[in-house]
Amino acid sequence: MALRPVMVNIKALDHSAVGRFWAEALGWSAYSPGVTTYVGPSGGLVWPDPVAVGIDVVPVPEPKTATKNRVHLDLATTSAAHQAELVARLKALGATPAHVGQGDMPWTVLADPEGNEFCVLEPREIYRDTGPIAAVVVDCADPRAMARFWGEATDWALHEVTDDQAVLRSAKGVGPFLEFVRTPDVKTVPDRVHLDLLPYPGDDKAAEVARLRALGATDLDLGQGDVPWTVLADPEGHEFCVLALS
Repeated sequence: MALRPVMVNIKALDHSAVGRFWAEALGWSAYSPGVTTYVGPSGGLVWPDPVAVGIDVVPVPEPKTATKNRVHLDLATTSAAHQAELVARLKALGATPAHVGQGDMPWTVLADPEGNEFCVLEPREIYRDTGPIAAVVVDCADPRAMARFWGEATDWALHEVTDDQAVLRSAKGVGPFLEFVRTPDVKTVPDRVHLDLLPYPGDDKAAEVARLRALGATDLDLGQGDVPWTVLADPEGHEFCVLALS
């Protein structure tokens, strides 16, 4: 039994506009299967995608606060020219420079039209085959503890674990990495970006949720009401959802 990360959930005042931004940013398509905007590889809606981790933009009434998100996306590039072109294109789409204390770094920090931070990385060999999303990055206090929890929670393989960083990726060696990076700040508010996990066909969602609780996850009430998914928090309080198989 294990769960698979299938979507990055982003909250937005205008889910259609933010969805269009991310579709243009990634070279993907925006789909509107319901009240949210799903962004995934072009060629028709396939969910869950067998390789990519999609983006689901969900409408909420509250704007983002000044607080930096503790979950963000890193975008991959293939050359210095590609990085410069992508940054320029993203700014033309409505992205703005973001300052999160990064200093003089080879990557560029931007924010989407509603202020969600993300990074456009310089070319790195490790991300050569990830697709447009290099990594989903999570700020945390203890990467080793996060590696233990998320390594057990999902079927993704552990690639690296140190005091400063833990790195996981699909055991199939496809799609983005999931990276937990040690940071000095602490979580104070619900994040506007989180992961959604999905059981495999034939697995029991309730049993998976019980297994996660045994690993240290806790139930979380964000006012979601009676919904088919279950909202949990990992041992450091990062929200995530366990979705129901349709």
